[in-house]
Amino acid sequence: MEKLNNQQILDAGLIDWRKLAQALHARYSIPNYDVAAAFVTAVAQVAEAEGHHPDLRITHGIIDVSLCTHEDGLWVTQKDIDMAKKISDIARESGLEPRPSEVTQLEIALDTAEEDRAGPFWSVLLTGSSDNKVYDSVFDPTGRVPGLWFQGTDAHETPRQRWHFDLWLAPEVAEERIAAAVATGGYVVDDSGAPSYTVLADPEGNRVCICTETGR
Repeated sequence: MEKLNNQQILDAGLIDWRKLAQALHARYSIPNYDVAAAFVTAVAQVAEAEGHHPDLRITHGIIDVSLCTHEDGLWVTQKDIDMAKKISDIARESGLEPRPSEVTQLEIALDTAEEDRAGPFWSVLLTGSSDNKVYDSVFDPTGRVPGLWFQGTDAHETPRQRWHFDLWLAPEVAEERIAAAVATGGYVVDDSGAPSYTVLADPEGNRVCICTETGR
C-alpha cells in the first residue's frame, strides 16, 4: 500500500493524532482502568475485523495508541488513516479526552560511516535478533527500547559526540519545549532546520535534536 506523505496525512484531518518519526500517535486521558479496558476491547474488535492492529499502552491516567503499516518498512498508509478515524470515534463514544500535544517519541541516533557493520551488532543487542534492522534503523517489534537510527557521516577519529537523542514532539509544543530547555541553561546550537529540527545542547555541550514533522 502507498506510503502517505506528510501533507496527505495533514489533509486527512486527524484532530486526535500527530505524526512523529514513523507512526501516527494519539493519547487519551482515562478516568479509570475499567473505562480503559472497555476502550481497548472496542478497539480490538475493530482491529480484528479490519485486520490492522494498533499498538496500545495503558499507564496511570492515560492510554497511548500508535498506528503504522509494516510493509517493507514502517510507514503511514491509508489503512492507518482509516483506523485512526475509527479509534477516534470509539474514544468519543467512550468519553475519552484526546491530548494530542502530549504525544512524544524518543529515538537514539548514532553517527557512523559503517552502518552495515554496526547495524547487526545493535540490532541483536537491543532486540535479541539481527533481523530487526529496517533500512537505516533498528526497531524492537515489541517496543521495549527506543528506535535506534544510523546517521550517515564521513569516517572520523574518535572521541567526538557520536550519540544523540532525537526527541519527536507535536509541532504545537516544540517551540515551548525548546524555550523551557534553554531557560534551564541549555542553548540552541543550530535552528536553520526549524521547525523540522532544532539542535540543542545542555550546559555541558551534549546535543539533542528536537524534531517535528513540519517542513519534511
